[in-house]
Amino acid sequence: MTSRLLAILLALCAAAPAQEPQKKLDRGIMVRPAVLYLQADERSSKLGEIDRGREVTLVEKNPGEWLHVFANLDRGKDVTGWIKGKGVVLPSTPNGDRIVYGEAVDSEAEASRRGGRRRAEDDAARLYYRVYEYFPQSSVAAEALYRAADIRWQIEKSEVMSRPSAKERDARLRRGMDEELMRLVKKKFPGTKWADLADFQLIDNKLCGDWQGLSKCPEDEAERYEEYAREHPNSPKLAEALYEAARRYAALITIYQTEGKSGEVGKARSKAMALVQRISGQAAQTDWGPRAQRLGFLIEQSVPLYGAAIE
Repeated sequence: MTSRLLAILLALCAAAPAQEPQKKLDRGIMVRPAVLYLQADERSSKLGEIDRGREVTLVEKNPGEWLHVFANLDRGKDVTGWIKGKGVVLPSTPNGDRIVYGEAVDSEAEASRRGGRRRAEDDAARLYYRVYEYFPQSSVAAEALYRAADIRWQIEKSEVMSRPSAKERDARLRRGMDEELMRLVKKKFPGTKWADLADFQLIDNKLCGDWQGLSKCPEDEAERYEEYAREHPNSPKLAEALYEAARRYAALITIYQTEGKSGEVGKARSKAMALVQRISGQAAQTDWGPRAQRLGFLIEQSVPLYGAAIE
């Protein structure tokens, strides 16, 4: 490049007006349902309704307390319109994390109530996730993310288990629950009880459907639960994991007899009773303590714990 051309380019750059940085628009979370209008007027056309936990991007606010927003509606539909400027929590809102979390808890309670609000569980899952997404440093962020993951997991589990493929013995022959959110909990909050809980839920995708009277499934599953107990000694699910392992060893007592594996019967019984004793000692004050004692009593009485056998 010649010195003359370079001088011209430098002069042009100096003369060009500097571009102003683009203003970043505020995003917010709805903690109430809101009607989206075409204009800032309740008499104008209604474009849809924004559910709890949906995001809105604030385009402008007029003196009449209306908000011009770019909103995310149901089924991923994005629409621009106007809403009343109420019930929108911004990242700058004082105690915003607690407000959104509180609405999530309320929606979850509504979902569990008989005759409760339709699709309240979806509202709760969205709201919990928004707490983590908007307020990642909040003291309730980890629990909120786990609760969001758990609600989605339970909804999907209900659907998966209602399909004929749920009866397949091999877990690989059915579509499992989406693990993305559970694994996000583990990634973002390692070493916490929420990561422990996420790991426990992930076992679901490894469990057989129908054991079909064969020993392989309960053997594998008992080992999975015992492995979980070894790797998560402080988990809130420790006693439950031990009980699930004990229950499978108890079932194996009967299954081994039907398979003609008499040498394995005593081993299964010993493992089941050892786990029963451990649960009774470590979790005596929880429901798992009495449940384990009941299981041990039935084993000692040689009551079949698998199949339709009744004496």
